[in-house]
Parts: sequence; structure tokens; C-alpha cells
Amino acid sequence: MELALPLAVLVALGATLTAPTAEAGPLTTAHTAGRVTSTDQAVRYTWPGISFEGRFRGTGVGIALNDSANDYDVQVDGKTVATLVTPGRTTSWVRGLSSATHTVRLVKRTESPWAEGEFDGFVADAGGVLLAPPQARRRQVEFIGDSFTAGYGNTSTTRDCSTNGGVDRHTNADLSFGALTARGFGADYQITAQSGLGVVRNYGGGNPDVDFRTFYDRASQNGGTWPVPRTWHPQVVVVGLGINDFSTPVDAGERWTPETLVTAYKAAYHGFLDKLRARYGASTTIVVSATPAGSTTTFPDTARRIVEERYAAGDSRVHYWYYDDPRLDHLGCDWHPSLNDHRVMSELLTARLAQVAVRW
Repeated sequence: MELALPLAVLVALGATLTAPTAEAGPLTTAHTAGRVTSTDQAVRYTWPGISFEGRFRGTGVGIALNDSANDYDVQVDGKTVATLVTPGRTTSWVRGLSSATHTVRLVKRTESPWAEGEFDGFVADAGGVLLAPPQARRRQVEFIGDSFTAGYGNTSTTRDCSTNGGVDRHTNADLSFGALTARGFGADYQITAQSGLGVVRNYGGGNPDVDFRTFYDRASQNGGTWPVPRTWHPQVVVVGLGINDFSTPVDAGERWTPETLVTAYKAAYHGFLDKLRARYGASTTIVVSATPAGSTTTFPDTARRIVEERYAAGDSRVHYWYYDDPRLDHLGCDWHPSLNDHRVMSELLTARLAQVAVRW
């Protein structure tokens, strides 16, 4: 079927894949900076905010997907023309464009830690042709964190999302503070984030056998080590981990006391920053972010001390960013940042990065 969309753009959903098809592999005609696993037939991924950018000449383009778990936005020439909700195995068509050269971008809105999405490539409509993809951007930023970084429930206007479609229908990683900040700097970016996880302790003390560090080195959260490509060397890495460690009280049955949790958190966080330094080198700017969490200041106070300790030890390109602002309303799902909040957070982060003189 075809759906009428603004600007006379038509998107047909559920069509079968037809010629002409992409060349030997989806990434020959699509650019991504995300953590993906690619073959000649498909690209697979789980992390939020994965995007694919392409170019084509003609009046239409198809987006071939195999994904029944995630939602996507389709953007043509910089404008969102469709949202694909758990599309399944399908090719979605954008038609009715002017006969010219266009850009197309597909972006994964939602989280899916255990369900791989699959991008099978862009497809030129009859009479059209796929072109070489856009070049990788020289500037690169990696955002590491939890639900705040993933954009959890950010498009909702009510904190209770149990009756209005659920968290997935109200999450858009492409409008998270990280994505907004990176676009403001004209940078490629990765969002390496998973809701509910902490550095050593997860939300409410749940799933004690894993934490964020369990998954960070993976291409997808359900397995496989990610071989860091030589083309990925971010000038900035923003780390926001600690809300889940400290926002809920430590229960009697957990392995920590409040005091030993701080000690374990500091040791693990230093180890994680050591990993980032070994991976990306001394010139990369690392920003350790913190925000109010729970009824105490344990998270921001401990994160600040970690930065102070590293700076005293000679790591001069690690910086602390505490963000709070009276404009933040936390109207997203389950008291998470709203779209308004992510814009404010992006504004604050952009100002902080200007202060630390990033070596772009």
C-alpha cells in the first residue's frame, strides 16, 4: 500500500525487494559510523542510534529491512518523511521526489539489546541509481552511558507510558542530547548506551552478574567482540555512567554497603577510563558527566573525585561535566529527560566542550 505523506512524498510499506538492488553489500552504498556487523548480504546491530546514509539519483528510493523489534525514521534531503514501526522483513519506498540527486538517511530510534536489527541496503527505484555514499566526517564523538544517553522515553509528554504506547514508541535516540550535540559539531557519532546498567551496580541492584562493562566491547550486546576499525578514532568521548549505581538504596541482600559501593565504583570507573585511554590515545578528550541521581549527591561527588584523581595523575584531557538546570522537566517516560531536556543538555554539553578546547 502507499501512504500519503507531506510534500507529496509517498512511502509504500510491505513491498518485496525488486531490482535494481544495491551492489555487493549494503555498506558499498551506505555510510555508517555505528557499531555494526556487515556481510555481503546484510548489516546487523543492536546499539541505539545506528544510522545509515546514502545518495541516489532518481525519483524514489527503497529501504530494505528485516527487523520486527525496532522503530526507524527515514529522512530524505534532511527531512523526516516516515517512521517505520517494527517493519519486519520489508522494503519501504519513498516515491514522488523530483528527478534529481538526493540524500537518504535511516536511523534506529529504539533500544534492542537482545534483538538484532538488520539493514539490507538502499534500493534505487526504477530508472534511478544508487550513488557512492557520503564520506565519513572528520569529526567523531562517542557517547557512552545508560538510559539518559539512549534517549529512553524522550518523546513522551507524560511520565507514565504504560497506557500511551510504551517506552519504545516514545524513544528516539536521534533526538538524544548526544545526537543533537554531534550534529551541531558536524560529527559522526556512536551511542554506546544501555538502559538500566551501571559501572558495577545496575538499577535497583538487578542482574548482579553483569554491568555496563560486560557489553561495552561487543559489536552487539548479545555477543561478538567489536574490532575497533582504524577509521574510528573519536576526538571526544562522553561517559555518563552512575545514575543506576547510586539512584536506588543498596538493599541488605546486595554485595555492597553504601561505602564499599563507592570504592568499587571508583576502581571500576578508573579501569574503564584506562581502557578508553589505551584504545583512543592521550589526545582524545574524555568528558565524565554526572547529574542528580536519587536523594543524595553520591554520584556527582564520586564522579568529580575520579576526574580530580586522574587529572592529578597527569591525565589532563579528562574533564568533569555536571549538568542540572531549572529548565529540565523530566517529563519523559518514568521521569527520564524529555525532548526539551535533551535540547537543554545538548546546549550545556556544547558549552562545556567549548571550555575544554577539543582538538578537532
